[in-house]
Amino acid sequence: MTTRSIITLPDEKILRQVSKPLKQVDAAARTLFDDMLETMYDAPGIGLAAIQIGVPLRALVVDLAKEGEDKKPLFVANPEIVASSAELSDYEEGCLSIPEFYEMVQRPRDITVHYLDRNNEAMELTATGLLATCLQHEIDHLNGVLFIDHISKLKRDRVVKKFQKAAKLGKL
Repeated sequence: MTTRSIITLPDEKILRQVSKPLKQVDAAARTLFDDMLETMYDAPGIGLAAIQIGVPLRALVVDLAKEGEDKKPLFVANPEIVASSAELSDYEEGCLSIPEFYEMVQRPRDITVHYLDRNNEAMELTATGLLATCLQHEIDHLNGVLFIDHISKLKRDRVVKKFQKAAKLGKL
């Protein structure tokens, strides 16, 4: 497993790419999953989409295990949200591609996702709470959407400008 560099703002050109489907989950895809998981754990985070390490493929990893708990990674290829609840939940979200910025985001409380697992098996998962939020956040990445797109334009513009300024000053 290899820890890879995470793409951060202001590099929206990469982060806003729409990712392409994997043809199948093969040995190369499993290596990508392993690298993503290692990168996510190292960061540390609870979710990571392939585009965040510069790979525009529809792959993501999630692990909600807390420190001291057994790791329970979820490997997701070609996810498609097929159902979502009308009930909404608010979570304070952060993102490894937008370090040290957190904001409340409202999303459907429950979702059902179809995807391919690490063994190229078709799966269906109904998720609620934090898992539902995390999956929606990462699937957004695969569609070129950042969590800051779910907050007010004023706040979004402010955070983007902050990262642009830090990049110009060489602080990223």
